Amino acid sequence: MKIAVLNGSPRKENTYAMVEAFREGAQEAGHEVEVYQVGNMKIAGCLGCEYCHNQGKGTCIQKDDFEKVLPAYKEADMLVFASPIYYWSMTAQMEAAIQRLYCIGKPLRAKKAALLLSSGSPGVYDAAVAQFKPCMAYVGIEIAGILTSHGEENKSEAKKNEVRAFAKAL
Repeated sequence: MKIAVLNGSPRKENTYAMVEAFREGAQEAGHEVEVYQVGNMKIAGCLGCEYCHNQGKGTCIQKDDFEKVLPAYKEADMLVFASPIYYWSMTAQMEAAIQRLYCIGKPLRAKKAALLLSSGSPGVYDAAVAQFKPCMAYVGIEIAGILTSHGEENKSEAKKNEVRAFAKAL
């Protein structure tokens, strides 16, 4: 299975540890994994200009780093969205990468998705999860799992092992 991981964190910290553990587990299971560091990309929000649906034929009028992410939406069998929680939601970089999917309507091949969230505090995931679930339902993608991590747990071997096991079982 071809898996695209979109990492919305701008830092190599907690979310990064989850992403790396996921990559390790998925690759051990024989999956092809590509990680896109959207947290460090320059991706503007959707303009709602409808260029993509009129003369753009599924391409966005904006020319930015989203062009590096679009192939993942088109070619992956599974999408993994990974983000720290900033003020009860995913990072703005991740939000922009998700919203720009509007240009093609939905991922072309993906049948599964997962969500990896990290934070400094417990109990701050509800808004991000509440956004993720109907979004995946709307585009017809099964949610394979949602894993969260907070505080000291973020880089713990126990959490990394949990994420690796999840990825191996896909």
